[in-house]
Amino acid sequence: MAETNTIGSINISPRAIATLAHHAAVQTYGVVGLASKSLVNDLTNFVVKDPTHGVDVHYEGDSILIDIYIVVEYGTRIKSVANSVANSVRFNVEKALGLPVEAINVHVQGLRISDPDA
Repeated sequence: MAETNTIGSINISPRAIATLAHHAAVQTYGVVGLASKSLVNDLTNFVVKDPTHGVDVHYEGDSILIDIYIVVEYGTRIKSVANSVANSVRFNVEKALGLPVEAINVHVQGLRISDPDA
């Protein structure tokens, strides 16, 4: 994504946006982690810790589209957690960039029990 002004241009990489989205998502209540959309990406992340793991960012013109893949805490309302993730990611990305996010697609890839003794 690039924006030009009188001083010059500002280029924002999809990786930078994905990092913002990743941090916003993992801090949301009910999210125990992010997941990949494929097993190959999961194996790659196991070897190299990627701050954009579980997030895909796409540009369509001036529109920003974000796909985020989450693992939800067992026992929480999945719909509520997904809505919270979408709202948190939208707020944090728009606040940091000053640009609107067109769409955020939250994909729940699994459920996890954090504390099996509770």
